Amino acid sequence: MKIIAVIPARYASTRFPAKLLQDLGGKTVILRTYEAAVSTNLFDDVFVVTDSELIFDEIISNGGKAIRSIKEHESGSDRIAEAVQDMEVDLVINVQGDEPFIDKKPLEKLIQVFKNDQDKKIDLGSLMFEIKDAADINNPNNVKVITDQQGFALYFSRSVIPYPREEGVGVRYMKHIGIYAFRKEALLDFYRLPMLTLEASEKLEQLRYLEYGKRIKMLETSHSSIGIDTPEDLEKARKLLS
Repeated sequence: MKIIAVIPARYASTRFPAKLLQDLGGKTVILRTYEAAVSTNLFDDVFVVTDSELIFDEIISNGGKAIRSIKEHESGSDRIAEAVQDMEVDLVINVQGDEPFIDKKPLEKLIQVFKNDQDKKIDLGSLMFEIKDAADINNPNNVKVITDQQGFALYFSRSVIPYPREEGVGVRYMKHIGIYAFRKEALLDFYRLPMLTLEASEKLEQLRYLEYGKRIKMLETSHSSIGIDTPEDLEKARKLLS
């Protein structure tokens, strides 16, 4: 099984423009993410895929591997699919460019899920962890996920899911970490299929997979990570390194 990591890196960001080129302890956010992915030693190769000449140059000038997107893309999955469609690869790990604190153990578990999936019942795999603070649960920047009894995703939302109509029933709120493992064929299917209403409404690309019947296996991890969506997130990340 040939396994690669691809980091989609868009220069523009609605909440925090140019966030991937912000300084994080003497290196840019995107370079730290790239180096963290490489240092896991889990992948046959690691690439940054970007629409930005600045991000491309940042990675190349520091000895990394980067690919320029040819087309404009609505999502990271689209950007990755374009980049890997002609590559000989079995499993593609999507590492978010704004997730510089990558932990190796959950990635190992994610890869092992596919190695064990001999019948190819799993199209994608991803990660989640429990959140308990009310502010975190209600924060629309924290994407929540609910699963079935086998750990397959039922839905992702920026809203609170499930809604606490009845309290004290043992509901756990799970935050989605934007790291995915795709079978290449599932990724290319996504690339060919148009966006539907749920994805358009929530602005969550993983909903396209669900809307078209793909199966997303969710693995729970205790590693919360820090996604850098806002300047406040960047300050938290800087404190971790200080």
